[in-house]
Amino acid sequence: MTLATSRAPTDVGRSGPRLALLAFTQLIVALDYNIVYVALPDIGTALGFSARSVQWVVSAYAIGLGGLLLGGRAVDKLGARRTFMLGLALYGVASLAGGLAPGSGVLIAARAVQGVGGALLTPATLALIYRGFEEGPARNRALGSWGMAGSAGLAAGSLLGGVLTSALGWEWVFFVNVPLAGGAVLAAPRLLPSDGRPASGLRGFDVPGALLATAGSTLVVFGLASGPEAGWGSLRGAGSLVAGLALLGLLVLVEARGRDPLIPLRLVRRRGPATTMVVIAVFQGTLGGAYYVLTTYLQPVLGYSALEAGLTFLPLTLVCMAAALKAAPVMLGRWGIRTTLSVGMLGAAAGIALLTAGMPAGGGFWTLMPGSLVWGFFGGVAFVALFAAAGAGVAPEAQGVASGLASTAKEVGGAMGLAVFVAVATASSDLLGGLHAAGWAAAAATALGGLAALALEPNRTTEGITS
Repeated sequence: MTLATSRAPTDVGRSGPRLALLAFTQLIVALDYNIVYVALPDIGTALGFSARSVQWVVSAYAIGLGGLLLGGRAVDKLGARRTFMLGLALYGVASLAGGLAPGSGVLIAARAVQGVGGALLTPATLALIYRGFEEGPARNRALGSWGMAGSAGLAAGSLLGGVLTSALGWEWVFFVNVPLAGGAVLAAPRLLPSDGRPASGLRGFDVPGALLATAGSTLVVFGLASGPEAGWGSLRGAGSLVAGLALLGLLVLVEARGRDPLIPLRLVRRRGPATTMVVIAVFQGTLGGAYYVLTTYLQPVLGYSALEAGLTFLPLTLVCMAAALKAAPVMLGRWGIRTTLSVGMLGAAAGIALLTAGMPAGGGFWTLMPGSLVWGFFGGVAFVALFAAAGAGVAPEAQGVASGLASTAKEVGGAMGLAVFVAVATASSDLLGGLHAAGWAAAAATALGGLAALALEPNRTTEGITS
């Protein structure tokens, strides 16, 4: 394992259509994320979930994403395009199964398989961006377009989820993914560069590391998701969490001795990547928690329909789109990653705080507007800056595993945040009071993430790590 300078990509003639496909894929993933949140009350009623157990519709997806590190290494070993297409195919098939689910168990299983598809798809998409666009302004613009597509997916998910749930039923929030994923799979061979023949294939693949990483991260997510419902002292809660952390500790020992490790430890020992992973986890954790708080406030508390709730999310996500596409690349170019990320996180914290303050018993769309606009703008900036930081200085041949690490931090952080904020929100018999407590906690955690971002080096763009 040696240090190497990050190289500029070759074959950029079709970069526009290629970026469009990668951005469209991010739109699909984000669409599904927000559609599910808006449809949760209807899903819970139809399939018999309790107020706490309905989070499994979200958490099961995160558990399936326990293989993100494996997916990242598959990108480096087998090729980004192959991994991308396989992930999309799994995503589409699992979405079909979710829409056809006759009960809660089948739906949870389908969401877990969707997560497995995401474990392959997300690192592949990020690696294709990192490899296809030179670090600096070109990559910042590409990540801005990618982030804007994700915001568009959130906006479309809020609105489309409300329309589909109201008009056709909750099943269609899953069915809608099937043609979208299928179209992306068909376009991939034409628009993405060929992987060629794998240099080593599965030969020399770190099987012990892959098993430990997948089992450990899955158990951690399972423990976090189970804790609020089963109790933190239960085998499902604390037991799974402790077992998962033990396996991840063993993973570090195995990786330190491996000849071709799943995770190059020099990558995670550096201050920059380690800080980035922490801030990504915080960002996604508070994002999921705040979305849960806002959805619960709009529907169970205020009695909004799914469509009305979706429309309320629209200003937030439209502003997020504009910030990701226009503001974030400019800020990254002028201020660098560290300052842009810290400002984005601190601004997002202020937005969540304003949103929480705008949730009185008789509130609604207009009382939520100031917080929605502030959170949307700075959240869009922070999202792009986070993934610019994740790929900064990493050599092309190690960008799959870097993407896997970033995606793992994102999803484990999301599961952790959801578990914590659901527990806070439901701890009180006063639902609105519990939602306020969860909202203020999310704002405080986001602000701490913004301060943690200051630990990044001012200009971390020169050296990368090969595998």
